Amino acid sequence: MKIQLIQLKYKCNDFQYNYENIISQNINNEADLIIFPEIENSDNFEFDSNYNSAKDDFYRKICNYFSDKNLLIGTNFIKNGSLENVNNCSIDILNNKIYISKNYDEDVECDLYILAENKYYTMNSYSDFVENIGNKHNFIHTNAIMLDEENVYTGQSFVKNKNGNINSVYPFLEEFSSIIDFSDTNNVVDYKKLNLMEEIFKVTTFAIKEYCENCGFKQVVLGLSGGIDSALVATLAAYAIGKENVYAIMLPSKYSSEGSIKDAEKLVSNLGINVETIPIKSLFEIFMTDVAKESKMDLAEENLQSRLRAIILMFNSNRFNRLLLSTGNKSEVACGYGTLYGDMCGGFNPIADLTKTKVYELSNWINRDKEVISKEIIEKEPSAELKPNQKDSDSLPKYELLDKIIVDYVENQLSYEDLLNKYNKSELDKTLKLIHRAQFKRNQACLGVRLTDNAFCSNIKYPIMQKIY
Repeated sequence: MKIQLIQLKYKCNDFQYNYENIISQNINNEADLIIFPEIENSDNFEFDSNYNSAKDDFYRKICNYFSDKNLLIGTNFIKNGSLENVNNCSIDILNNKIYISKNYDEDVECDLYILAENKYYTMNSYSDFVENIGNKHNFIHTNAIMLDEENVYTGQSFVKNKNGNINSVYPFLEEFSSIIDFSDTNNVVDYKKLNLMEEIFKVTTFAIKEYCENCGFKQVVLGLSGGIDSALVATLAAYAIGKENVYAIMLPSKYSSEGSIKDAEKLVSNLGINVETIPIKSLFEIFMTDVAKESKMDLAEENLQSRLRAIILMFNSNRFNRLLLSTGNKSEVACGYGTLYGDMCGGFNPIADLTKTKVYELSNWINRDKEVISKEIIEKEPSAELKPNQKDSDSLPKYELLDKIIVDYVENQLSYEDLLNKYNKSELDKTLKLIHRAQFKRNQACLGVRLTDNAFCSNIKYPIMQKIY
């Protein structure tokens, strides 16, 4: 039996694009079975008649186009121009029993097991997934290339023979097609894992590009402060959609240091992106005179600066139809170290699931061949610069400690007792209180890119009303 496996890029809920991409593939006429990844990932359209009509029309056209082929798209099997859903079912091709499912059950008796459910990307998990399939039959996992809300599907479809040896692993975020050969059961392919930072770079830039294309944006805008987070987001955007389509706005206040302004200007020069400088000092003073009436140098005044910047950024976004990129990292998101309707505003956040230490790691990886993000930005102590001599460590634990707690508590979901064995109680309690008290802000944060199994931008939501922390 000759099988052609095609790893393909889809656009979420865009059946016309997906149809055109499928029929444009070079189909091997001698293939007894042609396999594509599943397409439907979004459940929220389940009761929408327009969605169902578009889906039905898609499969009708696919059936007509491939009327003489055996074709599998996810769990939808097309044979002799007719369509059948075969999830948790067996089909017979040339006396080969082929079992298709969206879940893996190693006890199923078959000649070939096809796991036909897309698996979204998370850091450090895919190699375990590949290696933990303990199959006693030939095995194929199909995985699409696609952005679906916060989830990125990165391909890496893989094949194992009945001896449990890896026959092939398809490329990361690249379309690919090949004929699967199970005849050599001793064939072993080494699973070559990419550098983690390279994976994250590819995933985040892919997500920015896909989000812009799918939602009708040709350009992005962001606030550029001279800090590491906005520098990284600007860099990712420039690589994703081209430097000419990235618009940075520098919004200095009376507390912005000369060094931060120069650092931001150097980044703009290195990237070649568009830039505009709009000081907010006069707007701040007008507000303090006409609305506040007096200055108290308090949190309200700190947040006012951030909200004035947001007004300017959102105006630019609306006027020029540019996607506003938010720049808050996971450490800040976890602890609520951001201003509602201020620096948290935006339509998409590519680093929402990256801790501060990972932000530095990725920035250094980007600089591996040449300086893109200047060493001054990377080396200086983080500060929101909303009051004199302000540092992030005034309000937060040191990021080296904070991020370890976030990873253990949020991502690894260790118990409080296990955490006490690793961390000082006072620092731990302070951090957990910050995490839980910030949930009301996270409920109002924009969409971000999921990079971990347990992400605030996806499935981690703590109760807002509680007396535990």
